Amino acid sequence: MGLGILADGKWISEREQEDNQGKFIRPSTTFRNKITADGSSGFKAEAGRYHLYISWACPWAHRTAIMRRLKGLEDAIGLSVVAAEIDQNSWEFSSEPGAIPDTVNGTQYLWQLYLKAEPNYSGRVTVPVLWDKQTQTIVNNESREIIRMLDTEFNDIASKNVNFFPKDLQAQVDKTIDEIYQPINNGVYRAGFATQQAAYEEAVTELFDALDRWENVLAKQRYLCGDSLRDSSASRITEADWCMFTTLFRFDAVYYVHFKCNLRRIVDYPNLWNYLKDLYQQPGVKETCNLDHIKRHYYRSHPKVNPTRIVPKGPIIDFDAPHNRNEIGVAVAV
Repeated sequence: MGLGILADGKWISEREQEDNQGKFIRPSTTFRNKITADGSSGFKAEAGRYHLYISWACPWAHRTAIMRRLKGLEDAIGLSVVAAEIDQNSWEFSSEPGAIPDTVNGTQYLWQLYLKAEPNYSGRVTVPVLWDKQTQTIVNNESREIIRMLDTEFNDIASKNVNFFPKDLQAQVDKTIDEIYQPINNGVYRAGFATQQAAYEEAVTELFDALDRWENVLAKQRYLCGDSLRDSSASRITEADWCMFTTLFRFDAVYYVHFKCNLRRIVDYPNLWNYLKDLYQQPGVKETCNLDHIKRHYYRSHPKVNPTRIVPKGPIIDFDAPHNRNEIGVAVAV
């Protein structure tokens, strides 16, 4: 998340992100077009047409990288990755390990890409970005919508036959993504960027109330959606799990310390911790996980939160350790 903003096509390096009560406010994303399999939206799902811009550090962008990988769309959709740290120009392309330059538009900063799409653009400059090389514009920069498109509209192109939005769970998947967004996915930011005590305590209380709730749910079923007690095959990995995963993966290394979400760690939750390891160990997922980029981004890019910009050496977390989730349900969505 870049902390600057574009105003009428001009880059401004600082922006206010809290209201008068010290609460962090996340503005809505602005590019909301849709890619469809049949092209009825004006953007047809085609191999080689689209390019994905992400940060390994950003949990919202991480979702899209996971979906691209798990669906087998690496050859169909190109990838550029910004550097871990942001400064006055926000997200920047570089040659550091893990970064991939902008081979499509040749930009140095992500805000330049936004101006290619809309020269007088006003608003935040964020990842992920799904770019259309044919029309030379941003199709979408809302992570939830991008993962849905990659999951459901590229099936004729994807090299892997997996489905994370199964028909019998679609209503529950959407409901669950809604339920985890504000208290958990956005909740860590609401706690970390709060500038008044009351705003922080409200956010952190809602966050851990929600984590406690899902800890109890996961005692009964392997994944967030479905019901293993009724049907051992009902609980399957869905888009909702990948939305939860990217927050949980960052929690103990970053949010617990940097954002003061320190009532409990994820490793202190038996079910959430084993659930996190289960998802991490799904084939292809760990290749999208870059704790170096994650830690350097948060600890060095938010000087108001961490003025010294010192990056903690720990914690030591073994995401490859055995988990017990095989005892609860069946793993693969089909």
